[in-house]
Amino acid sequence: MKFVVAIDGGAGSGKSTTAKAVAERLNFFYLDTGAMYRTVTLKYLQCGGNIKKIDMLLIEKIIKKTTIDLCREDHKTHVYLDEKDVTLEIRKPAVNNLVSPISALAKVRIWMVDKQREVAKGRDVVCEGRDIGTVVFPQAQVKIFMQADLKERARRRIKELAEKNINVTFDEVLDNLKFRDDFDSRRAHSPLKKAQDAIVVDTTHLTIDQEIDIVEKLVRERLENRTRVS
Repeated sequence: MKFVVAIDGGAGSGKSTTAKAVAERLNFFYLDTGAMYRTVTLKYLQCGGNIKKIDMLLIEKIIKKTTIDLCREDHKTHVYLDEKDVTLEIRKPAVNNLVSPISALAKVRIWMVDKQREVAKGRDVVCEGRDIGTVVFPQAQVKIFMQADLKERARRRIKELAEKNINVTFDEVLDNLKFRDDFDSRRAHSPLKKAQDAIVVDTTHLTIDQEIDIVEKLVRERLENRTRVS
């Protein structure tokens, strides 16, 4: 692991889009931790897991037998579950509705943190999620916490899903975001919260390009400072 940019924030705050673009501009590896949790959730659903009460025995079996890989192909991150490309499947509503409870499980998070650190070894990475700067990479050289108005986040998420031909209503997305915000912030293990040394970027009234420019500038300044010190 070399230089780490940790971007945390709630769903729809702009962290994924920003992280991808900043990684592209800096030629860093984009580590999409959210996609990894979504992949575990998809596997649970594929195995017929109970959605009302999480089946812990099934979760333990999944952890022991599941492989998850992130690959850079055609300038995009592709997610593989047991060697099958599930990049689009993990964005569907069924996964959205269950990813927070699955992600909150201590066994899942401990397993995932190890995997995320393995992926980052020997690489300059931009990593985004909800506990990156507090748990996964607490020594990250740059920590960003992104936030935005709830309704604005809902509008962004609908647009994102529509581009993937996934149609949902505004109220459905809004309710899902409210649920995930509350659930992720209150969970006992690795809750969503701002690291003490993180820089807050409110994206409510920013364009995508403005968000990216702000974060890129912060990272480049830190890289230059590190070079001068060296």
